[in-house]
Amino acid sequence: MGMETTFTIKQVAEQTGISEDTIRYYEKIALLPKIARKENGHRMYRSSDMQTILLLNCLKKTGMSLDEMRPFLDVSADADPAEYPELVQLLRDHRANIVNQIASLQQIVDFVDMKLEEGKYRRDLSQEQSDDCTGAITAAEKEKLVSTVQMNYFPVSNRGIEIE
Repeated sequence: MGMETTFTIKQVAEQTGISEDTIRYYEKIALLPKIARKENGHRMYRSSDMQTILLLNCLKKTGMSLDEMRPFLDVSADADPAEYPELVQLLRDHRANIVNQIASLQQIVDFVDMKLEEGKYRRDLSQEQSDDCTGAITAAEKEKLVSTVQMNYFPVSNRGIEIE
């Protein structure tokens, strides 16, 4: 029977993108199990430890708090979700929050895009005026400045030309 591959904390940090200090902290607060050590005291991480760290990283990226992550650590990767309805509901609720955050961020991106377009029209307008053109923005151009999402999220007047 062969020996299981182990990793140093430096290798784990490089492979997971989690800092060595964070990995030590996760061990200290018992998000990670007690890590085996060599005779010289250096930690020896197993593949299962690496998988746990990757799970923690994923949950962290969703905005989940460390305390909210704890219940998920006791569930094996191949477990039937039906056996853990409370965790399934927690994930569903958390997912709904993430979807709402994405929608809010998209509204902000739309607003920034609108402001950038508005600036572009102002530059174009000043160029046209210097060329002795009328410089009028058509109603169709004004409509392009604001998406439906922007109108719902941000107070706008004149269909996006002036922000209150």
